[in-house]
Amino acid sequence: MRFLLLSHYASLSPESSFTHHELFEENYDETRSKDRLAARPCFPRPRSTSAMRSSLTAKKFPAEIHAVRTLNAIKKFIMPMAPPVFAMEKSIRATPFRILISVLLSSRTQDPVTEKAAARLFEAAATPEIMVRLSLAQVSRLIYPVGFYRTKARNILAICRTLQQDAKFPSTLEELLALPGIGRKSANLVLALAFSHPAIAVDTHVFRIARRLHWAGGRTAAAVERELMERFPRRFWTQVNQTLVGFGQTICRPVNPKCTECLLKKTCPSSEVTKLRNA
Repeated sequence: MRFLLLSHYASLSPESSFTHHELFEENYDETRSKDRLAARPCFPRPRSTSAMRSSLTAKKFPAEIHAVRTLNAIKKFIMPMAPPVFAMEKSIRATPFRILISVLLSSRTQDPVTEKAAARLFEAAATPEIMVRLSLAQVSRLIYPVGFYRTKARNILAICRTLQQDAKFPSTLEELLALPGIGRKSANLVLALAFSHPAIAVDTHVFRIARRLHWAGGRTAAAVERELMERFPRRFWTQVNQTLVGFGQTICRPVNPKCTECLLKKTCPSSEVTKLRNA
C-alpha cells in the first residue's frame, strides 16, 4: 500500500504538483479575504478639511454667503457702465477734509453735480484755514446748484471753524455726528472713504435696493443699516454703499428699473418691478 501511494505521487510532474498547491493557497486566501471584508465595519470615506469647512460654513451662513456673492456679481456687472458714484468717490479721495466736505455736498444732489461743485470749491480754498476766510455768498456761489446750497454753505463754514479749533480731525462716528450738517449716513460714508473704517452708509439707493433684494425689511435707514451689518461680514461693509449706489444709478432705478437687463432678473424677489418708487 505504501509503495502504491509513493508510486502515485512520483507519477505526478513537478509542474502539476505546484499548480495544485497554488490553487489551494489561492482559494484559501480568497475565502479568508472575504471573511475579513464581511467582518470589517463600513465607514464613509473622510472628506478633506477644506471641503468639510466649506460645507459647515455654507450650512451655517447660507444667507451671508449668498449676499456676498450677489454683491460681488453686481459690482462686476456695473463696472463697465461707469456709474457716476465711482468717478465722484475717486475724485474726492485726497484728504479727509475734502472727503468730508464733498460728502456734505452730495446729500440730495446727483454725483456729477457734486463732483463739479466740490472741484470749484477746493480750487478756491483747499484747506479749512483758507476756506473759512470766504464769505457765505462766495461759498454759496461756488457750490451752486447743489441741493440746499445756502444751508450747506453755512454748515461748511461752521465745520471749517470747528476744525480750526480742534487739534485732531474727527475720526469717529460720534465726533462726525457732532459736526453741523453731518447725519448718520454722511458720517458712515466719511468713515468708510477717509479712514477705511467698517461702516455702511444707507442712502436712498441702498435703502431701496436692500429692500428689493429682501436683504432688509426695515422702514427706516437705521433699521436697514442694522440688518445689512448683520447680513454682511465686516470686511464687506465699506463696499455696500458704493456698489448699491452704482447699481441704483444704472440698473435698479427708483422708477422704471431695468429688470430685463439686470443680471439678477431670474433670482431677484422683486423682478419685473415697474413704475414703483422706493419698493
